[in-house]
Amino acid sequence: MGFPGTWMTESESVVYRVVPKCACSTIGQIMFYSDHGSFFDGDIHDAQSGMHKWALEHSQAPITANVINHSSYAFTCVRNPYTRILSSFFDKICGIQRNGKRYRGNLVPLLIQKYGIEVGGEDGKQEFDQIQSFRRFLLFARDTIRWRRPMDPDIHWSAMSGHVSTFIVNGGTYDKIIWTEKFNEGMQEVLSAIKTPKKVKLKDVPRFNESEGHGPKRAHPVEDYFDDLSMHLVREIYKRDFELFKYDFDNPGNKMPIGEIDLDEVHAKLGD
Repeated sequence: MGFPGTWMTESESVVYRVVPKCACSTIGQIMFYSDHGSFFDGDIHDAQSGMHKWALEHSQAPITANVINHSSYAFTCVRNPYTRILSSFFDKICGIQRNGKRYRGNLVPLLIQKYGIEVGGEDGKQEFDQIQSFRRFLLFARDTIRWRRPMDPDIHWSAMSGHVSTFIVNGGTYDKIIWTEKFNEGMQEVLSAIKTPKKVKLKDVPRFNESEGHGPKRAHPVEDYFDDLSMHLVREIYKRDFELFKYDFDNPGNKMPIGEIDLDEVHAKLGD
């Protein structure tokens, strides 16, 4: 199985397990900068060199050796499940991707046909009932996760605990899990704990939100998208995420964590 979704600086100063929709573009660029003193020109997900990534064959041996021996500081980043699934909907379902096409080709037509979802027309710019469409998308997300129908779950809306756990199950150990909602604070802790070839000044780092502008703007507060049934579906899909990463299930309007992440608990519950 190995360590899918794992990135490591070439200097091996730090190891990071990517969790989609959780500041991964910014984190990747910070890692790249900390080795090279400049940011990658383009979307960091497209970088084929300058950083080790599990998806690159030549990177797998060094990543494996490092992670198994826990040679470097290892971390990941999580986000409130309510805002994460909403963000996935607007970016991946309603938005036009950076290649100018819809995400995953026939996915959106399938959703329009089978679940009655609207996405704001061909370009994602037209008005539509965002709340109704999002709630129908949630049913689809649940179906993919619960029954793997009409397709396998997508990495952008499968549970964070699933992403986080592969690293542990295959022999890795986290030193830190940071929250997207307290990004600067958490990332500063990571940077303070490691030695990097180039110094990173967090306050000078731009936000690399690669998904921004892909889709329509969210027209309502987060809590308006989640009624009783939606919250029930969210609990069904993301129960472990709320519990382990200390988010507030009862109030979709509160995106901030409500407790401290217990790394021992995370390793124990996601390691079996």
